[in-house]
Amino acid sequence: MSQPTICPKFEKAISLISQRWTALVIYQLLSGPMRFSEIVSSIGISGKVLSDRLKELEHLGIVKRKVIPETPVIIEYSLTEKGLSIEPILRTIENWSQTWVELESERAKNE
Repeated sequence: MSQPTICPKFEKAISLISQRWTALVIYQLLSGPMRFSEIVSSIGISGKVLSDRLKELEHLGIVKRKVIPETPVIIEYSLTEKGLSIEPILRTIENWSQTWVELESERAKNE
């Protein structure tokens, strides 16, 4: 019996979404534009890693960066149409997690 081949586009999409912090960054931006520091504090990511992820997501056309010329300069990040189209996938994962993912603290209570 032969193994089914995986579509290269599917494999690339899974690789992108499964990259550490990427899905969480996109998930946070579903609620609307956020500043860099807001994203850092909301998910506990390091500034260096967040900067790398945002640059990659911007390069892929998933996130857009808006510079607001004030003093000090404000930079907001938001999802593009392409980025917003990931929402149903993340919401499905969110729903699945509520039913099937058990946290260590919940497991300890049940024992």
